[in-house]
Amino acid sequence: VALKLRGPQGSKVGVTVLRGQETKDFIIQREPIKVTSVRSYMKNKVGVIRIKNFSATTGATVKETLAELKKKGAKTILFDLRSNPGGLLPGGTETASLFLKANQPIVFVVSNKGVVDAQETFSDGVDTETPIVILVDHNTASAAEVFTAALKENGRAKVVGEQTFGKGIIQTIRELADKNGGVAVTVARYETPKHNDINKAGIAVDEAVNVECPKDDALLCVPSTLL
Repeated sequence: VALKLRGPQGSKVGVTVLRGQETKDFIIQREPIKVTSVRSYMKNKVGVIRIKNFSATTGATVKETLAELKKKGAKTILFDLRSNPGGLLPGGTETASLFLKANQPIVFVVSNKGVVDAQETFSDGVDTETPIVILVDHNTASAAEVFTAALKENGRAKVVGEQTFGKGIIQTIRELADKNGGVAVTVARYETPKHNDINKAGIAVDEAVNVECPKDDALLCVPSTLL
C-alpha cells in the first residue's frame, strides 16, 4: 500500500476507503511527511526537551530548540529520554557535542576485531554552562545511552530515573542460505567516555526517582533540588 501511495511531491492519488459497508473515494495530494522526534516546553524556568528517538536531524533540531528555550528564560535544561530506544548513533553523538567543550570524549566504538574508533568533540558546543538533568528509564537504550553517558561522565549532566536498558552493541543481519531467515551478528560495541561497557548493564543514575509522571510534565519526576 505504501509503495502505491508514494510519488512525486505535489502529485495526486486516488484512494478508496471502506467504512463499514460503505466505500468512499478521496483524492490526496502527496506531500512530505515530517516525523517530529523532539518536543519541548517550559515550566518554572526549566526548559524540557523530550527526545523520542535520535535521527540524523536531532542535533540540529535540539540546537534550535535550545535557543528558543533560552530566549524564553530557561535557566536549566531537562532532557526527557524515557522510552527512547536509541536510533542513529550520529544523532546521539552530535546532540551530545552541543553541550561539551572541545576535545572531550563522546564514545568509543570498538569493532569485533578490536579496532577502536574514538569519537570526541572538535570545538566547544553551543552551551557548555547551563545546568542539565537527564531523565531516563529502563527502556532508554542504545544511542540514547551514548548521549546520556557522554554528558554524565564528562560531568556535564545529572542523570535521574531508573537504570537504563543496556544496549551497547552494533549488530547486522546476515541472511541464511536459501533465504531461510537470518542471524544477528555483533560487529562492534560501545564504550563510554570512561571506557565502561554498558551492554546488558545499562547506566546507573545519580538519583533514583519515580518515572511514571506524564510525558507532558516530566518535572514531576525530578526533585526540585536538582532544578
